[in-house]
Amino acid sequence: MAKNILICDDAAFMRMMIKDILTKNGYNVAGEAENGVKAVERYGELNPDLVLMDITMPEMDGIQALKKIKEADPSALVIMCSAMGQQAMVIESIQAGAKDFIVKPFQADRVLEAVKKVVG
Repeated sequence: MAKNILICDDAAFMRMMIKDILTKNGYNVAGEAENGVKAVERYGELNPDLVLMDITMPEMDGIQALKKIKEADPSALVIMCSAMGQQAMVIESIQAGAKDFIVKPFQADRVLEAVKKVVG
């Protein structure tokens, strides 16, 4: 069965890029969210196998959304996405429960490697 993945990024083209990489490799994109508030809502609605979460988003950043998702579902699997030079945020997100992180700009093989590592 294809794994259901929720993509959270404020940039529509980034969501599209990730969705393209995942769907071409047999994963199902269950939904998308453009900010942290929507990410938390969509997680509750969809109960995905995995969340790919951007760190820098409006309304609620990815780290806050990660913490809220983990509060609601301690077993949630989340991979954080960040731009270069956000090491402190990456460390904070791992401490908050993220399983891995991917650095932008995305490379398809790195995205797939992280997803496979976390959900198989």
